[in-house]
Amino acid sequence: MMTIGLSLKAGKLSGLVAGVVMGLWAAMTLSASAQAVEAQRVISPGGIEAWLVEDHSVPVLSVSLGFKAGGSAYDPVGKEGLATLVSGMLDEGAGDLDSFAFRTRLENTAIHLSFSASPNSFTGTLKTVSDHRMEAFELLRLALTKPRFDAEPLDRVRHQILAGLAEEAEDPDSIAGEALDRLLFPGHPYSRPAKGTVKTVSALKVADLRAFVASRLTLDGLKVGVSGDISPLELGQMLDKTFGALPKVANVPALAAVAIPEQGGTAVIDRDLPQAVAVFAQPGLDRADPDFYPAYVVNYILGGGGFSSRLMTEVREKRGLAYSVYAYFQDLDGAPLIVGGVSTNAARVGESLSVIAGEWRKMAENGPTQEELDAAKSYLIGSWPLRFTSTGSVAAMLMSMQMDGYPLDHLKTRNARVEAVTLEDARRAARRLWQADQLKTVVVGRPKGVTPTLTVPTAP
Repeated sequence: MMTIGLSLKAGKLSGLVAGVVMGLWAAMTLSASAQAVEAQRVISPGGIEAWLVEDHSVPVLSVSLGFKAGGSAYDPVGKEGLATLVSGMLDEGAGDLDSFAFRTRLENTAIHLSFSASPNSFTGTLKTVSDHRMEAFELLRLALTKPRFDAEPLDRVRHQILAGLAEEAEDPDSIAGEALDRLLFPGHPYSRPAKGTVKTVSALKVADLRAFVASRLTLDGLKVGVSGDISPLELGQMLDKTFGALPKVANVPALAAVAIPEQGGTAVIDRDLPQAVAVFAQPGLDRADPDFYPAYVVNYILGGGGFSSRLMTEVREKRGLAYSVYAYFQDLDGAPLIVGGVSTNAARVGESLSVIAGEWRKMAENGPTQEELDAAKSYLIGSWPLRFTSTGSVAAMLMSMQMDGYPLDHLKTRNARVEAVTLEDARRAARRLWQADQLKTVVVGRPKGVTPTLTVPTAP
């Protein structure tokens, strides 16, 4: 399936300083692990909004930001990979600082700054110790508003992406994921390669990168999550200084509505491999749907619960067909999915897929047991605080909540919504959602016991 992000460079922190700072980040265990995180909405004097979890126990600050129109699905036809290339370039020089000077400033002040692109968003991460937060916000401002796109770093980052594309062209998981996208979304931007192709990435010009920044990194699509050592008043001032000069409104066409073909089936991509990779998907539920939380719990029972899931029990533990099998929810705008996968010996692919489809049908027909439901809810509720054990994870959650349309009180109400799921709710959601006949499957390899019934559309 589509790549959710791309990190092209690791931070280049100097040894001693890096060790101290990373130790601080690792030790930044917030009160969330023991009690509810207290989040607040901050509006700057200039009207820029951020969600903040204030915590002064350790002098560390994390910022997570996202732009809706910056996602790779908004890349123009023929310029696929533009968002990914920009994500690798924004910390390669800005303003009066060339790539070396910019990276040196980051390293000498132990600031981590990175960007990534997913189909539906363009995101950035900033982490700093409190003593250098003014410098950190200034470097972020320069990266977003005055990127240089100099020739040497552009050639270097472009070659990194091209090298990654060459590797993925031979990787069965990548081949299967991109083929499944084309089956699910024929003719839609979601069917195009998020990182681009060798042809499109090679053809991108500096003017394309500048147009991206001017038209897609804009205030109307900006979402900001902040956690750590800063007050609401201080944050409000930093928001205006950092983001105030961004263009106000994005200038990109809206994504077309998504219509996933209902017909299920299987496509096979021939590769001479000892193992075969299979990925599969069917339509899911929007987060606003009343059955979302029941379905979320049911999916944990079926395929999201690791070694405790039904798929793992039936495919691996009872039959030894595969080392790993899984299913998860993927939330693309207008196209929520249930996605899964399995890798196994080519001679046993047919049997593995048959077992998976059987479990899909059993869940739809009978739903989970009360024991399974109780165990799933206990885990999902108990593990929730583990998502808030660092300033970085909290900031990222605050930003993604805004991108996904959750209210600010989601941090407090999520567990109550999980706890409220009854056996009747779970069985209703299972009957409604799990449709084995709608499963679209792509197998890469030379599988036994698999009859192709679908043809993958040609890649653009």
